[in-house]
This record gives sequence, C-alpha cells and structure tokens, in this order.
Amino acid sequence: MPEIAYVYIMASTFQVLYIGITTHIEQRVTQHKEAKDPDSFTARYKVNKLVYYEEFAWITNAIAREKQLKRWSRIKKIRLIVAMNPTWQDLSADWGKPFPLLTPTK
Repeated sequence: MPEIAYVYIMASTFQVLYIGITTHIEQRVTQHKEAKDPDSFTARYKVNKLVYYEEFAWITNAIAREKQLKRWSRIKKIRLIVAMNPTWQDLSADWGKPFPLLTPTK
C-alpha cells in the first residue's frame, strides 16, 4: 500500500517561501515551527507558517510536483498560494488542538 505524501509550502511573515515534501506532514511542520536546527533555512528566515499543501497517493508524484513548483517563478508560487489560501493563514494553526464538542440542536 502506498504511503501518502505531501508537497507543502511554508512562509514567513515577510512571505519568504520554502517548498518541501514529506510523508508525515504534522511532524515535519512542527519541526519547522520549533526551529531546532538554527542553521536551517526555515529557522534563519523564520519560515513557520504552513500556507499551502497538496496530498499525493504516490511519493514519486509528490517528488515530481515539488520539483515543478521549485522551478516556478515567485509570482506563480504566490498565485498558487492565494488561490487556496488568500489570507495566508497558517493552515496548521489548529492541529493538535481538541475539537469542540458539538451539542445537538433541538
């Protein structure tokens, strides 16, 4: 059975972009946010918001998409992000938080 893979784009407050690939998106995004390696690109430029991601059934397709996105111009990448996330919200902001209990309506 294939493992789900993700291509993702992280951004800083000043819209510095980082494109990556992972099979464990929550864990990988947390690593970026925690900036454990101070010499990494994402730590140096405070790239800590997940602003875009795509899911793939096959890792080879995710790798191909990552390579494609990395070749795109900056403006084309920004257009892609804005199409899915126009306000550049951190898509991972609520990950790990408990879901509110739903109360039945009468």
